Amino acid sequence: MASQIALLRGINVGGNKKFPMARQRELMAGLGFTDVTVHLQTGNIVFADPGTPPEETARVLQERFSADLGFSVPVMVRTRDELAAAVAANPYPGATAEPKTLHVVFLSDVPQDTTPLDALDQAGYAPDSFRLVGREVFLHCPDGLGRSKLAAKITGIRLGVLVTARNWNTVTKLLALADAV
Repeated sequence: MASQIALLRGINVGGNKKFPMARQRELMAGLGFTDVTVHLQTGNIVFADPGTPPEETARVLQERFSADLGFSVPVMVRTRDELAAAVAANPYPGATAEPKTLHVVFLSDVPQDTTPLDALDQAGYAPDSFRLVGREVFLHCPDGLGRSKLAAKITGIRLGVLVTARNWNTVTKLLALADAV
């Protein structure tokens, strides 16, 4: 059976916007979703594909979570095949040997205006670099994300779309979980 992956933004970070994993599973079940697996408490939910377009699933989840929790919970949904395509499109295959150095910034849509990204002088941020591939920004930070000035810049750029980032370990684990549904 096919699956979808919900990527929630900004929950359970620094003790704010608490949304426990058990509550995530409970709300998903209450909405009729099956084969629900919550990976980590930072908002990664894999579930059986309900047959609705991912954008519609994201809207339903966002409305329900926000209404139930009393704070906004931005949600982005990818199908298993969309996530697999993102993994296959990784422009930094050598970085997978050190997966903590590779991150994927998921975008809700292809940005209409990429000027803010295009304007970044990547040479000034070396050895860090990024590549926009469709609806994903691949971010390679060989010295770690915490020290990366490029990472801070990328996540702060306004592209007019919802963004949320995951490290490579999480991305590949979500794909494995999606394959198991």
